[in-house]
Amino acid sequence: MPNKLHNETSPYLLQHQHNPVEWYPWGDEALNRARSENKLIVVSIGYSACHWCHVMERESFENDDIAAVMNQHFVSIKVDREERPDIDQLYMIAVQLMTNQGGWPLNCICLPDGRPIYGGTYFRPTDWKNVLLQLAEMWRENPEVATDYAQRLTAGIQQSEQLPVSRIPEAYTKKELEAIVTPWKRLFDKQEGGHTRVPKFPMPNNWLFLLRYGVLANDPEIVEHVHLTLRKIASGGIYDHVGGGFARYSVDGRWHIPHFEKMLYDNAQLVSLYTEAWQQRPTDQYKRVVMETLAWIQREMTSPDGGFYCALDADSEGVEGKFYTFQQDEIEQVLGEDAELFVRYFGVTRPGNWEEEHTNVLKVDIEADKMAQEAGFSVEEWDTYLAQGKQRLLDYRNKRVKPGLDNKQLTSWNALMLKGFLDAYRVFGVPEYLRCALNNAGFIRAHLYAKDGGLLHQPDANGKTISGFLDDYAFCIEAFQALYEATFDENWVYEAKRLMEYVLAHFYDQDTAAFYYTSSLAETLIARKQEVMDNVIPSSASSIVRALGRLGLIFDEQRYLTIASQALANVVPQMDAYGSAYSNWAIQLLEEVFGCYEVVITGPGWHPFRVALDATYIPNKLILGGTKGTLPLLEKRVGDTTRAYVCRDKTCSLPVENIEALLQLITQ
Repeated sequence: MPNKLHNETSPYLLQHQHNPVEWYPWGDEALNRARSENKLIVVSIGYSACHWCHVMERESFENDDIAAVMNQHFVSIKVDREERPDIDQLYMIAVQLMTNQGGWPLNCICLPDGRPIYGGTYFRPTDWKNVLLQLAEMWRENPEVATDYAQRLTAGIQQSEQLPVSRIPEAYTKKELEAIVTPWKRLFDKQEGGHTRVPKFPMPNNWLFLLRYGVLANDPEIVEHVHLTLRKIASGGIYDHVGGGFARYSVDGRWHIPHFEKMLYDNAQLVSLYTEAWQQRPTDQYKRVVMETLAWIQREMTSPDGGFYCALDADSEGVEGKFYTFQQDEIEQVLGEDAELFVRYFGVTRPGNWEEEHTNVLKVDIEADKMAQEAGFSVEEWDTYLAQGKQRLLDYRNKRVKPGLDNKQLTSWNALMLKGFLDAYRVFGVPEYLRCALNNAGFIRAHLYAKDGGLLHQPDANGKTISGFLDDYAFCIEAFQALYEATFDENWVYEAKRLMEYVLAHFYDQDTAAFYYTSSLAETLIARKQEVMDNVIPSSASSIVRALGRLGLIFDEQRYLTIASQALANVVPQMDAYGSAYSNWAIQLLEEVFGCYEVVITGPGWHPFRVALDATYIPNKLILGGTKGTLPLLEKRVGDTTRAYVCRDKTCSLPVENIEALLQLITQ
């Protein structure tokens, strides 16, 4: 018989519905039972693409003896961290406070009221069983010890990441930026790119900040390291050279061997990053990975109604990476006389380059495209030849058993991907990318809006409603503002403003000048937390502050700018100690130091102006315009003649009527 997870829609929860553990989803039924029976709670958190989550399930949660212990002494709750990031956030902080580390699977033992007393990540079966028995005995014999510890730990959770309100300085200078970047440089891996640590995560927002900083602050060393990093990532096995898309991280120091799960949020941000890097330094490899990744998103990660799915699993047929690897014999069989060149190009060997004999994780040399010149190809011929060979390998690979698809459609990750399509559309001019973005925006409007005008975290299903979190709003607002810049359809930017007003009403705390991760209308948990530090995904707080700053300029709304300035001032004192954990805040600081160009393009010929502007690398710009408009900067500037203005600090230039003059106003 299935357990209580059988009515859930999350693929991760459904994977556990036939475990002998009597799992519950998070909710009143489980929590009420724990309180009424005075039982400790096991809160076990993971996600569908998590390899070690699957391992612990096989070893412990499918083990009848361990399940009997859990069922007798505990109420066991399974949580999909992507579905309930608010719960994940609280118990991750708890485990980090207890053990100084975190990750998934995340397993917490809690009092009947949900306050944690013990936790960790992956446990071996014997260790897990011993922990459970010892805690059950303690709860039976000495419950006051557990209660006292829970009280102190919960206080620590509530106090973590709380920042004092700081004075807003009259002006920021390059010194604040240099104080962040100088110690950060010491972490650079000069040989393989990225940072000197293993495993290697792409961290797209880190390199976005550093690229912009390197250009605006005229630091060529930083710019070169960013490009080294991006070329190494795109050349390594962390990138799927056959099917497009990036894995979550590499387990080695050379970006070669990935942890094979592919996450929507990584790929969305990497599309935007490689697009911007191409804009700054046109490189064939960057354009190729953007287009191949977006082709993969369209082919495998897009629902019929325009939504984007969450992730592809690392495993297939119970083996990590089995879907993605090749033996040399297979490549020779598929490609025939073309195989020799591809074997060299992808670094394939007959013995193999991974754990299992004869198995290869495809990678390319950072200068691999020079092979095309040696073989007598032109750039266009090589692109065509390479694409045809990859397609033949993809067709062959698609006959294998595919990794599991996590078909959740999360508002925050959809919005990141929407923006990725828009960024690529603006730089590469592919109309299909705009169509995908508009389709996804339509999906968000149709399926991810709540009845009160706010956002949902994912579409309603089986009577289950999860309200939107701050990152859902922040990334959606950013995406809608980007849609306005791509189309000059004001409906999108007004919708962004309406959502921002909802955020200020339900997420912002005036006393602490900070944004909570959960709405004031949401379920009450053991603590209401902020999310300040940036990670693989920029934090919800930094993202909402950046959106506030942009909307403040677009609508000339001083209230937005003041709130954004205070939130940034609270964080700046923390940033120099650990720059990579504040990279999105640092992008906001960049614009405070170097300013933001507000470019207005009006009249019937606006589109060529916008295209020319996007062909030039100007990271600190905002574009408004079109043939009609009600925004403050467009007042009395829209007419039958195409004109452009450049505004900064509430001062605008005289109008110009040609592209060269516009670019001169910005680059002079």
